[in-house]
Amino acid sequence: MDRHRAQLVSLARPVYWSLLASVAAGIINTVWVSRLGGPAVAAVAVATNTENVLLGVALVFASGTTVLVAHARGARDPGAVRAAVRGGWALCAVVTPVVAAGGYLLREPLARLVLGGDGGPALPLAVSYFAISMPGTAVFLVQQLVDGLLKGTGDTRTPMRLALLANGLILLCDPLLIHLHGVRGAAASTVLCRCVALAAGLVALRRNALLRSASRAVPAAARAASLRSTLTTGLPMSADFTLRQAGALALVAVVARLGVTAVAAYAIAYKVMYVATMAFYAVRQAAAIHTAHTRGEGREERRAIGRQAVTVSATAGLAAAVLLAVTAPWIMAAFGAGPAVAHQGVLFLRCVGPYLLLMAGFISLGGVFEGSGGAPVLLRVTVLGTAVQLPLAYALSGLGLPGVCLALALAMGAQCAVVGVVLRRTWRQEGEAARSLVRAA
Repeated sequence: MDRHRAQLVSLARPVYWSLLASVAAGIINTVWVSRLGGPAVAAVAVATNTENVLLGVALVFASGTTVLVAHARGARDPGAVRAAVRGGWALCAVVTPVVAAGGYLLREPLARLVLGGDGGPALPLAVSYFAISMPGTAVFLVQQLVDGLLKGTGDTRTPMRLALLANGLILLCDPLLIHLHGVRGAAASTVLCRCVALAAGLVALRRNALLRSASRAVPAAARAASLRSTLTTGLPMSADFTLRQAGALALVAVVARLGVTAVAAYAIAYKVMYVATMAFYAVRQAAAIHTAHTRGEGREERRAIGRQAVTVSATAGLAAAVLLAVTAPWIMAAFGAGPAVAHQGVLFLRCVGPYLLLMAGFISLGGVFEGSGGAPVLLRVTVLGTAVQLPLAYALSGLGLPGVCLALALAMGAQCAVVGVVLRRTWRQEGEAARSLVRAA
């Protein structure tokens, strides 16, 4: 196996399982809450969806720190590692109190916003959930930074273990706390179990050899400069993720034109697709870490890493496309979908394969951009893709869910084409620069 491919698989596999564990815990959490009735399910569902937005916020310091620590590790520069760690903690310390306190103080307006209108019977339940979950956001955000620091050192297994620990504890505590305290118990269970995982994560940071060694080094930059560097590195990644989430929400409004049956089928199918798309994002994180390591070592291997990242991710995408197409009827039946919803869902899952393949390539290449400082370019491509996707989906929605799949594939194809042009131009310039150096020598 190619050495870059082996490294990517080694880094990506734990990331994938940690993402999968989070999704599984969320599904089981919903199952327990469902015993409290429809309003409780609605309240918890919309409240927990806010974590997607909060994850976008966390990526500012978590992903930015991962790339900076990985680059410093590759350069074998303890002072730069120390500066990157300080910058991550400083930015986290600025952002976390604002999000946690602001979310708590605005919990009722926020609940009205996510529920829409007056919220009905779900509103007081969502407010009570936010009363606990929003202060607990501090734990969530700090845990994201801890994971980012560990990943930057090349350790993706410990974040996986921490995710399994937190989500395993949630599965154990949910039944008891939800039985005793209802919706508030669901929020309390999540926060308390994450506290345990965070404590374990802080211990893991102290035991990490690279970080322990760097803690004795003189920082390569002042704290304020390190904070700005973290912000500059992480902000495009955060904006890219948030924009994709916003685009996905807007697409639901387009699908709603097709009726309630189509919306239900789309919602189920999209959740199932997470099993595949999480693999793409795991490869993306691995590519970002590996690219930053090699650049820190003074080696320019983006081309080779990008090729292997696309190979690994596209293999997963092809397998997922085939599996979804074959097992679509059983998948919809497992979710208890009625005949009409099942028919629409099967149709969507059998048409979404081209989109998954294109997405696999684009998402995995994004890690190479992030690891080499090209995240701003990637953000501009994502803006273009979202701007193309929504009008196309609206125009092609007359074809039903297959039209939506076609719009997704065309928009993703446009993003892949732009990225391909950027990469060819970059690699041609690097080749010309290398030849010039050889001639000069």
